[in-house]
Amino acid sequence: MTTVFTNFVGGEATASGIRTQSVFNPANGETTGQVSLSTVAETEAAIANAKQAFPAWAAKTPLTRSRVMFKFKQLIEDNIDYLAELITQQHGKVHSDARGEVIRGLEVVEFACGIPHLLKGEHSESVGTAVDAWSLNQALGVVAGITPFNFPAMVPMWMFPIAIACGNTFILKPSEKDPGAPLFMAELFKQAGLPDGVFNVVNGDKESVDVLLTHADIQAVSFVGSTPVAEYIYSTASAHGKRVQALGGAKNHMVVMPDADIDQAVNALMGAAYGSAGERCMAISVAVAVGDVADVLVEKLAPKVAALKVGNGMDAEMEMGPLVSKEHLAKVRGYVDSGVAQGANLVVDGRDLQVEGAPEGFFIGGCLFDNVTTDMTIYQEEIFGPVLVVVRVPDYDTAVRIINDHEYGNGTAIFTRDGDAARQFTHEIQVGMVGVNVPIPVPMAFHSFGGWKRSLFGPLHMHGSDGVRFYTRKKAVTSRWPTGIRGGAEFVMPTMK
Repeated sequence: MTTVFTNFVGGEATASGIRTQSVFNPANGETTGQVSLSTVAETEAAIANAKQAFPAWAAKTPLTRSRVMFKFKQLIEDNIDYLAELITQQHGKVHSDARGEVIRGLEVVEFACGIPHLLKGEHSESVGTAVDAWSLNQALGVVAGITPFNFPAMVPMWMFPIAIACGNTFILKPSEKDPGAPLFMAELFKQAGLPDGVFNVVNGDKESVDVLLTHADIQAVSFVGSTPVAEYIYSTASAHGKRVQALGGAKNHMVVMPDADIDQAVNALMGAAYGSAGERCMAISVAVAVGDVADVLVEKLAPKVAALKVGNGMDAEMEMGPLVSKEHLAKVRGYVDSGVAQGANLVVDGRDLQVEGAPEGFFIGGCLFDNVTTDMTIYQEEIFGPVLVVVRVPDYDTAVRIINDHEYGNGTAIFTRDGDAARQFTHEIQVGMVGVNVPIPVPMAFHSFGGWKRSLFGPLHMHGSDGVRFYTRKKAVTSRWPTGIRGGAEFVMPTMK
């Protein structure tokens, strides 16, 4: 019996079932469920429900909203293993990685628990004679989040906890490939005491997305996904007067300097390139080997890549699971084929991997390319799979130049023992998130996540202080309480005395 994944609107499961799409277990290729794809009318009904719920929720004190968030945090902690299991069964990543995903999302929930402090405005006494001024941070209204398949729990939790804690109501349009985790979180939020209509999940495809981008009652849209879609989200929603933060693609480079601890760098590359089968927007997909470090780097990487334990993510011994879908598997294989055709040296070829007992699973082994040049497709484009390419450069300056020349600027790292080189790198690299001897520099929840160049459309990053700014609007108040009549009308620009 397959599961039917419906919407969650107004505190209950709702769906028409007019259109559905299959949900798969990537480890064996089996269909495990059907997800309802919402119509225009159903999406509009969810927006109307959220709009109706907004005034009462916004009127709650920040402390009241914080207490609901604390209860939600506890429920996530109590159900973390089950939530991770849902992720593994529908996305494919190994269970320990799925658990780590939930924890990184939970950190944003913890941050949002401090909303009474985060919403504090500014106050200035006596900006003029008997005149005071202060600012307020107030909720926008109904806001929406459109999230990708690779982090079905974490990325939504980068959005809705802060948005809801600020007093907004929220509509989440998750990936239709793995809808289980978002729907389960909606149920937990209801158990935490969140009023009906404040958090809604609308499953769907472009038909639903276009409603969220154009509907007059949606005030802001958050998005994480590929760059072409991010650009479409940004241009469409902005043209309809909405705030937008749209995070796009990546091609993250890790520079390995000649003085780096090679074993440390190799281990970092293994986790950063092949963890979650490379289906991370912060995955390292390019190793930039400076000077004469390339030979030993490839020599140490190759046997480790070939020995990766690949299989069902529910098996605790596995290091890497399958890709999310049959179609994505074919796409990643195609990239490997193109790398070979364009002359790169395929040191480790994972295309023919066979996982015992899972002939229909969406598996590919780790792939490692050497002698990749910057004109090759496998260097220029985001593969989103377990494919690491090594680019050899003569010096530090060339490494910086090729990273800064790339259209993406999401994350990068440098491995070195030279503090001066590291400091210079962090200053001059044109990338939004930088690691020094840290391969995946995802900021903690109290900082903000976001790239540069074509990795981000919109001025504000995600979660942290930027998240609070994105989901609120500032109101400035200037106040005077005069006693008696103080002169007549003034026709000049008012100034403070």
